[in-house]
Amino acid sequence: MKIIKDNTKLLLFGQSTERLLFRKLEQSDFEEWLTFCEDEASLKYIWLSDTSSAHEKCKIWFDRVFNRYASHLGGMNALIGLKDDCFIGQCGLLVHTVDGIEELEIGYSLMPAYRGLGYALEAAKKCKEYAFENNLAESLISIIHVDNTASEKVAVRNGMKLEKTTLYNNSKVNIFRIHKSG
Repeated sequence: MKIIKDNTKLLLFGQSTERLLFRKLEQSDFEEWLTFCEDEASLKYIWLSDTSSAHEKCKIWFDRVFNRYASHLGGMNALIGLKDDCFIGQCGLLVHTVDGIEELEIGYSLMPAYRGLGYALEAAKKCKEYAFENNLAESLISIIHVDNTASEKVAVRNGMKLEKTTLYNNSKVNIFRIHKSG
């Protein structure tokens, strides 16, 4: 699969939706995201070590995001509420290798207070539209832990279909996919 690996294209900095602004994650967002990492329900599906402290998990997350930026592998964008400038979560396009195939994923993680309000779907739809409008890939996936039914609902509402179940990061995951051609 051909994926354009140009971070000026893969990152949605400056893009917006009706309620959200996409911007670069900044080190100053650490304390906000630490709240996410202190919430056990938030951590169930994001492949962070269960043995480290919330602060260590947050650092690992930030290191991953900034490494993706530097390595031109896409990355999570901070999601900021347009109405009140609040930190809602993160969403973005990420290059991953799944079952030996390079894929472009729509990833999303929201702060607990903003779940169930349609923000994940709104952000994921923007990522999908942006990727296809800019010809970044012929198809997009979402890698979702098999127990994460809330994320599966977002993927389905974003037009994705369950393609397969596989192992990823030593976890059983469902791969949801949507093709540019429909």
